[in-house]
Amino acid sequence: MTRRNYLTTRQNRWLDLLWATDDDYVALEVTWLFYQDMIAAYGHPKKSEGKKLMDRIINTLRKGLPKGLEELAQLGRTLWRRREDVLAYFDIGASNGPVEAINGRLEHLRGIALGFRNLNHYILRSLIHSGQLQGKINAL
Repeated sequence: MTRRNYLTTRQNRWLDLLWATDDDYVALEVTWLFYQDMIAAYGHPKKSEGKKLMDRIINTLRKGLPKGLEELAQLGRTLWRRREDVLAYFDIGASNGPVEAINGRLEHLRGIALGFRNLNHYILRSLIHSGQLQGKINAL
């Protein structure tokens, strides 16, 4: 699902109808609303206000949730454990997302590279795979 403000009027009506019609979707609705709050916190134009919103979300998730929201409770425990790191984003304004993306690519390459015996070949393949050298080298 996406941000609520990206939904059309019709999509919003369908979503509201879903939430109102069936109690089986209460856990999904609560989770989606927390997701919307987190997006709002990260996207807030004032980082200090975003930090307050995120801190409020972390505290709310930590204090205990009704039965049926175990995954959301686990997220709350994880956010509570990592709250300093999560809230540091609002002070620094940087994320380690790009670094994690490159690490993911290298891990994928390592997983499919079983049998590389030549270190120079492996290093070159790593650079091609993660450093976007593919566009400059026609051999791949």
